[in-house]
Amino acid sequence: MTETLVKGDMARPVTPLGILSEQLEKIVKMAADANIPVELSEALKQAYQIATGLDPYIEEVSTQESKALAGLAKKTSEEPWSKRFSDSDTVRQLEQEMLSGHIEGQTLKMFVYMTGAKRVLEIGMFTGYSALAMAEALPEDGRVVACEVDEYVTNFAKACFKESPHGSKISVEVAPALETLRKLADAGESFDLVFIDADKKEYVDYFKILLDKGLLAPKGFICVDNTLLQGQPYLPPEQRTPNGEAIAQFNKVVADDPRVEQVLLPLRDGLTIIRRV
Repeated sequence: MTETLVKGDMARPVTPLGILSEQLEKIVKMAADANIPVELSEALKQAYQIATGLDPYIEEVSTQESKALAGLAKKTSEEPWSKRFSDSDTVRQLEQEMLSGHIEGQTLKMFVYMTGAKRVLEIGMFTGYSALAMAEALPEDGRVVACEVDEYVTNFAKACFKESPHGSKISVEVAPALETLRKLADAGESFDLVFIDADKKEYVDYFKILLDKGLLAPKGFICVDNTLLQGQPYLPPEQRTPNGEAIAQFNKVVADDPRVEQVLLPLRDGLTIIRRV
């Protein structure tokens, strides 16, 4: 989606559709100043309208987020993340675009409902939007274990969780994700649903540990975010960033693994659903 200016840092398009919409907007403006056929100008305008209208329409007709989730999203967008990093409050550069958001959160809630999951593992929490969205769909005895490496965002998220009656279902493990996964595996933990949204260069390692160490329950599902990463996985290799190359490699590893079957959904920045066969 194409984001707008907010009170914290300036938002930017980070999904294939958002980037496409931004490019189409530039082309439409250039076409208005050029002597091009009316038919071409109208075709460009229609393409722009279709691209930019999709996300707002999906938002409009989907179930609206809870008050607690809306408040969490607002606080995240207002936070000056660049300053937090420059002041050494956070261990890495963060940005509001890391938030899963309304539609992806609602999708994850639906997966929790549909699978009947009671134990959820989140690898990469940020400010907790997706963790809270999934917690809202869990039964009272359900549990979300979230992995997060940053103490600042952990405290930020916990403060937001207190605004929701479902926040008590969430516990946070503050450590590098691979370290937490190994600890959970050693403890014999297993999960019905796993959501991966952390270090892209470690996606393959997360995937292998989940399957090899028994962290994924026999009938469990894995949801993986950013598997279209701004369109980079299907661009020529020379146009990919290191993260784009890492996602391309991850997608191939999953596609080539006979233990699973999967589908990549063009939701926001790409969401892959995986199940063990």
